[in-house]
Amino acid sequence: MVQTEKKLEELGIVLPPPPKPAANYVPAQKSGDLLFLSGHLPLNNDGTLITGKVGTGGKTVEEGYQAARQVALNLIATLKAELGGDLDRVDQIVKLFGIVQSTDDFHEQHKVVNGCSDVFFDVFGPNRGVHARSAIGTNCLPLDISVEIEAIVRIKTED
Repeated sequence: MVQTEKKLEELGIVLPPPPKPAANYVPAQKSGDLLFLSGHLPLNNDGTLITGKVGTGGKTVEEGYQAARQVALNLIATLKAELGGDLDRVDQIVKLFGIVQSTDDFHEQHKVVNGCSDVFFDVFGPNRGVHARSAIGTNCLPLDISVEIEAIVRIKTED
């Protein structure tokens, strides 16, 4: 069994099916040894989206964190599909860019995006899973989703 799949199993993580693009774009674009993953949504395994603003009168930081965690699982599912099922080809999670739909008085977007960062660290470990990151807030996101995250991943070439 490959190491990353074994780690997913140890963590009790079952990946959802990779999400399909909903418009005129691809879920991932390869350039050299980099794989650029399009913004992914907090799509639950049952096909529902996690929606709503984070902050006063809306979702809590913990609920936002869980939404970002679900985005991470969707990103990993896309990675797995793009890499022919071999997550051990992930050399480094280079960068995440997280956007949190939040109220004007909410200033903890970084804590929300930690939900995604923590999954990447847990699954890929300190050598491959630690990454650079941006976390910003916005007043709205498409489909009223709570968070959207994109990733840049360095991959090992196929042997």
